[in-house]
Amino acid sequence: MKVTGFTFLRNAIINDYPAKEAILSVLPLCDDFVVALGNSTDETAELVKSIDPKKIRIIDTIWDESIREGGRVFADETNKAIAAISKDTDWMIYIQGDEAIHEDYLPLIKKEMELALNNNDVEALLLKYKHFYASYDYLAESRRWYRREVRILKNLPGVHSYRDAQGFRIDDRKLKVKLIDAYIYHYGWVKPPKGLQGKVRNFNQFYQTEKWIEENYPVQETFDMHNADRLVHFKGTHPKVMEQRIAAANWKFEKDLTKETPKMNFRRKLLQKIEDLTGLRLFEYRNYKIVK
Repeated sequence: MKVTGFTFLRNAIINDYPAKEAILSVLPLCDDFVVALGNSTDETAELVKSIDPKKIRIIDTIWDESIREGGRVFADETNKAIAAISKDTDWMIYIQGDEAIHEDYLPLIKKEMELALNNNDVEALLLKYKHFYASYDYLAESRRWYRREVRILKNLPGVHSYRDAQGFRIDDRKLKVKLIDAYIYHYGWVKPPKGLQGKVRNFNQFYQTEKWIEENYPVQETFDMHNADRLVHFKGTHPKVMEQRIAAANWKFEKDLTKETPKMNFRRKLLQKIEDLTGLRLFEYRNYKIVK
């Protein structure tokens, strides 16, 4: 069973993404790893080259900054990495530059890949998500945040990144997936207030016009957390690859952020209550088909 990891990166240092940690978190599962490295203006290339030259292969790319259609440039860059993966690869593990997998889940993931390797009814593995917000001590848990995504998939003909690189499809159909009890730790929203506000502006440049960004997210020193929706305290442990980054965090929130998030409207509050009581997320968007 050959396993190849892949990702796309650009200006990971400027945007303070844990890109090195992301790659390291899945590297033990991978025989090799492909990075579609965009035209960065920082030292992202040097960072990637320092990780594991024997396993990591870099594909230099140029981002099309004229694309502002639903984050499609992210899918385009992801597909460049997929195109560089060897035909003899069985499984592909996708990790974005602000994600990581806890080492505790690696044995389970490897076992699930082995079990499904020759099962044609399973084309990908669906992982659960923990979305960290503002600091490493808080999780965003609400309907606003996606709870599952495909991050491990078979190297099948026609497979490609879909829309804004959130998921995958084969041609135009959804993948048949198995939900497994493993989590992706998403750190993209862990930043000090000013940095968080800057992330939102930078992120939206691949979705919106400059005018829209200035009207909706003007430059300021604070962030109003309006998209947090609901925060809870995180009581678990982080991946070991994240320990140094977490120890170096130089900001602290004096207030309990679980009490600072905006109130949900009636509809969102009702749907959230139903999910909390039953575990069912009504009207959930699913870019996959779960199989038993």
